[in-house]
Amino acid sequence: MSDYKRAYSGVIRPHITQSTPWWQEKKSLKGRPNVMYIVIDDMGYADLGCYGSRIRTPNIDALAADGLRYNNFHVNAMCSPTRASLLSGCNHHTVGMGHICGDDYGFPAYRARVEPEYGMLSETLDMEGYATFALGKWHLAPTEECTGAGPYNNWPLSKGFQKFYGFLGACTSQFFPDLVNGNEHISPPKSAEEGYHLSEDIANRAITYIGDIKSNDNDKPFFCYLAFGALHSPHQAPRSYIESYRGCFDDGWKAYREEILARQKALGIVPQDTELCDDDRFVRSWDELSDRDKHVMARFMEGYAGFLTHTDEQIGKVIEYLKQIGQYDNTIIVCMSDNGASAEGLSGGTKNAVYHYATEQEPPPIEDSELDDIGTVELATHYPQSWAHASNTPFQMYKSWNHNGGIKAPLIITYPNGISGKNEIRSQYHHVVDIDATVREMLGVGCPASIKGVPQEPKHGVSMTYTFENKEEATHRHVQYYEMCGNRGIWADGWKAVADHTVNPSFDFSKDKWELYHTDEDFSEKHDLAAEYPEKLEELKELWWHEAGKYGVLPMLESHLKVPIEGFYSKDLYPHAPREPQKERTIYPELMGGFNGRFLTGASRIQAYASYHAGDEGVLFGAGDNMGGYALYVRDGKLQFHFNWLGYDQYHMAADLPADVDSGVFTFAYEPAQGRKGGTGRLYISGKAADELFIESVPLMTNNPCFAVGKFPRVSVLKELRSEGLYPYTGKIEKVVFVSGPMSEEERMQILAKNVEED
Repeated sequence: MSDYKRAYSGVIRPHITQSTPWWQEKKSLKGRPNVMYIVIDDMGYADLGCYGSRIRTPNIDALAADGLRYNNFHVNAMCSPTRASLLSGCNHHTVGMGHICGDDYGFPAYRARVEPEYGMLSETLDMEGYATFALGKWHLAPTEECTGAGPYNNWPLSKGFQKFYGFLGACTSQFFPDLVNGNEHISPPKSAEEGYHLSEDIANRAITYIGDIKSNDNDKPFFCYLAFGALHSPHQAPRSYIESYRGCFDDGWKAYREEILARQKALGIVPQDTELCDDDRFVRSWDELSDRDKHVMARFMEGYAGFLTHTDEQIGKVIEYLKQIGQYDNTIIVCMSDNGASAEGLSGGTKNAVYHYATEQEPPPIEDSELDDIGTVELATHYPQSWAHASNTPFQMYKSWNHNGGIKAPLIITYPNGISGKNEIRSQYHHVVDIDATVREMLGVGCPASIKGVPQEPKHGVSMTYTFENKEEATHRHVQYYEMCGNRGIWADGWKAVADHTVNPSFDFSKDKWELYHTDEDFSEKHDLAAEYPEKLEELKELWWHEAGKYGVLPMLESHLKVPIEGFYSKDLYPHAPREPQKERTIYPELMGGFNGRFLTGASRIQAYASYHAGDEGVLFGAGDNMGGYALYVRDGKLQFHFNWLGYDQYHMAADLPADVDSGVFTFAYEPAQGRKGGTGRLYISGKAADELFIESVPLMTNNPCFAVGKFPRVSVLKELRSEGLYPYTGKIEKVVFVSGPMSEEERMQILAKNVEED
């Protein structure tokens, strides 16, 4: 029974004129503040101008000037865990997001979702009558649930957001994104050639959503979760933004770090006695690089800087719109990064960050002919680890580590109607779980006892509102644990213990070497005091195990960055939920997106059931994008297959087509070689062998998992066909069938017999 029926106080008679109507009193929302979370991906502590950077971020700096900057704010060391804690107000292992969102590993801490008993702020505000919408990166649903088949219970629209426009995974191309609108996969509204960029798209969509809400009900407050794909790889921005930084980083990362620290001290964002941490094992000596390498390294940083400035401009557009419609002063704005800068570009940077995950090797150096394309639509670049070290100034280590370089992040809170402090810095120790408690207190909104019939568990955050007017008050948080991929940390009342598990050659966590820092006196964590205070270290280690039990941390995962571990996808290290094997998958032309066509690692074949008549052309099926993918297509009277291996190697096959095929089967088959790297790709036309080629690059992996029938998924995988757009097939396609496993002997004999018969 509805609340309205349960509370009904009117009178019902046979005729309406004899009856007395009754309306439930509506909760007044007039004057309630709006809320906007702005989340930037993989941005280092020192990347914003207001945190000491050389990079231009005038719009975010203006937010800081109008509010508070926090210099002692911490997040979880990777994206999904931070976002889960931000939206739920709970520690990430507890809610089921102990690692980045991907597969359900079969343990409570690793479900790759936020369990329903830890409701998000969006769900509470939806119940309160707010308009709620999320834009950009989600990455809070298991990968297997991100197709058009659902289930949708971990998508934004089932988590309290009334609208969603963005992408579901960890990252996507800024020019050819894997877009979702609501619960539907869609194509971008225009092409890169027409000026499309994802950051611009989601900023414009945010403005549209806000304007639509306020046009229809100006008193209705909104919660906008604006989560950019920037600055995660691929680093991509319009060329003009990148070119505006030409020569700006030619002095190298060592000089840049020293300059940043001086700026940070001048700004007061770090204590005056802060020291730079020593270079870690990933940092190269700038002075020992060749002139050519210095030039290349500087170009990578120019791409990153242009990407950030472009993102800042999009944020500025949204903020300016709030001012235009008179909503800025009444909006609580929280702007932050989800973790520290990323070392995934490895030592020399890369034109495609997927290379490392495919091979677990350093990518080849970028070619001279590709330098001008760094950061643009043509590549999927990521800057070198040494620049990430500079982005994390003055700290050590990176995203996925629990040293400050991975977990200390910039945080800006601006609310003109409610926070009197302007351009001020706060130094109390806080963690991302505290944002939820802070905003709920500011809104006067508690945690509901249940959401959608699910009883709710307590939140873990400590409100930060006391810091707004009390700059010197001691922190209200006293303990915070950290864990990511076996890397561990624990902070308690000014002391921190941290263990880098990646240097432990064994899987035995008891053999990890712990470090100890007195953070009240050593802001950058430069001086390891483990040898001087062994009792303090043991106390903190014991406390870590206590917190791990309290918040359900175990078991811990291994890190793919550990050298002795062979295979990021090892079943022993990353268990996967048991699934019934599918030998065949049938895909229809109506596929909207979400189907994963990324891997063709074992014996397999893809068959397109289609017609062909002279003059027909276009793509029968395709996967990936311009930085890695494959496609079977018809052009110039030939059946052609192209495999673009992550932008590094190109493989091509072609065979003449018969004049007319009313109902044919056009097949690409792959068979791994025995005892050597690679395998053989073959083309078949209605069972007749047509061409073959040995493919040395393995695995057969695409840059993104998008798959499409009858067209390229987002963009051509061949540079030569870019002008054709999605290149839709002009003939008729019935279906495409994936078949895994080698051909049976019977199938081989049938093909052989058919070939002999036709010859």
